[in-house]
Amino acid sequence: MSAGQKDPLAIGIGALAAGTGLGGATITLAQIFVKLLQGRLDPERYREAAADPLLAGLLAGVAVAGLFGWRRSQALENLWQRGVIGVLAAVGALLVGFLAAVTDRFLMLPGLLVWGALSLAVGVTASRWAIAGSGVEDERQGTGSGV
Repeated sequence: MSAGQKDPLAIGIGALAAGTGLGGATITLAQIFVKLLQGRLDPERYREAAADPLLAGLLAGVAVAGLFGWRRSQALENLWQRGVIGVLAAVGALLVGFLAAVTDRFLMLPGLLVWGALSLAVGVTASRWAIAGSGVEDERQGTGSGV
């Protein structure tokens, strides 16, 4: 691929995976927070400490996923495609959050920490892939000729 040329497939899949990974990491972070709160507080006092951190984390994760899916697919001219990528990223983040709950059930807190780190790593890597597919990175680096 030449410098400055767009790769719509890399943009779309990268934006979708970036939103899914970063949104899923946000939801997993909320689950880790709840797990730590439950370990330190009595079950009766848990609700008094925070209204519902799991619901807040879930909503934040869906918002992060949708926004990153929308933002990273900005190089696509089709508004409909960008919207579909944002919605699918939010659904993917919900799926990652559900799988984090399954991981928590079987592997407990260490597994949840690893799952969150993997989700974050996938989100950051996919974000870089979407940026590279948009051709913006090539334009920033330039050719180095100086002319």
